[in-house]
Amino acid sequence: MRALIALFAFASLAFAETPPAKSAPARGKVVVAAGRTEPVTEEIEIAPEMDGRLRVLVQEGDKIRSGQLVAQLENSDFAARIAVAKAAIAEREAAVARARVGSRPMEKREAAAQVREAEAVLENARIERDRRAGMLSLGAVTKTELDAADREFNVAKARVEAMKEHLALVENDVRPEDVRRAEVAVDLAKAQLVEAQAMLTKTLIHSPIAGVVLRRHKRTGESATAGTPILTVGDTSRMNVRVEVDETDVARVALGMKAWVTAPAYGERKFTGKVTRVGLILGRKKIRTDAPTERLDAKVLETLVELDEPAGMPVGLRVDAYVEGR
Repeated sequence: MRALIALFAFASLAFAETPPAKSAPARGKVVVAAGRTEPVTEEIEIAPEMDGRLRVLVQEGDKIRSGQLVAQLENSDFAARIAVAKAAIAEREAAVARARVGSRPMEKREAAAQVREAEAVLENARIERDRRAGMLSLGAVTKTELDAADREFNVAKARVEAMKEHLALVENDVRPEDVRRAEVAVDLAKAQLVEAQAMLTKTLIHSPIAGVVLRRHKRTGESATAGTPILTVGDTSRMNVRVEVDETDVARVALGMKAWVTAPAYGERKFTGKVTRVGLILGRKKIRTDAPTERLDAKVLETLVELDEPAGMPVGLRVDAYVEGR
């Protein structure tokens, strides 16, 4: 009986001294992730629309305006095409004017005089041919000489016919089809001018934004290929941090949340900001932290944090980002 009582007392004492089981600690609110700095406009690559020899007009670090000419391709041939097209327009517009008013009196008198001159030449050729034909029977000329006179007669006759056709043409009234043909020629010349101007414009490369030249990929004198970047620009007056939030934390991040980042280069200094964009699709990690335990196959959600004060942080700086998650 005493042994039973002692056992019961020992069990009661042991139960009273056993601490209650602890529940899992609550997860912290701060979401920690790796990030990289970038301009507020992101990094914009500028590339030509066509091939050509390049002339770069800016250097790395230069501040640029929106629409500023930053590079150009050799374009002397396109400038020449523009000059030729303008001259063609002027010439063809003059032809339209002539077609609308018809021939001037002076032109008509000139055409009539050309007909009379040709007829006189024809008459002389006929007389010479007939003279040689009569002399052939007397043996005074050869058959070859007669044939030459006959050819000259035929040539003079053909010229008379051509001059008469020309006279009939200039004496006719204005024909609508002639005016329309001349107008179409003007339209064609104008289209060629527009084409040459468009090609010239493509040789002039402008910046789409105001910002800073971050990188120059090509130098003056090098050949550029259409679509291949020659400059990278960005607006660094404000800076974003592209944060890769682990898929396990995506539900705890939302727009407008406060955030801050740190970087070894700046010691303990914190750069504050807020979440301005939350991605819509998970993707693979692009930022490496070099941590031994880092999972390279983890899925992440890209989130943008706009910094309040960039304080001259360079583009592409790797940082540690902290978001006050929910």
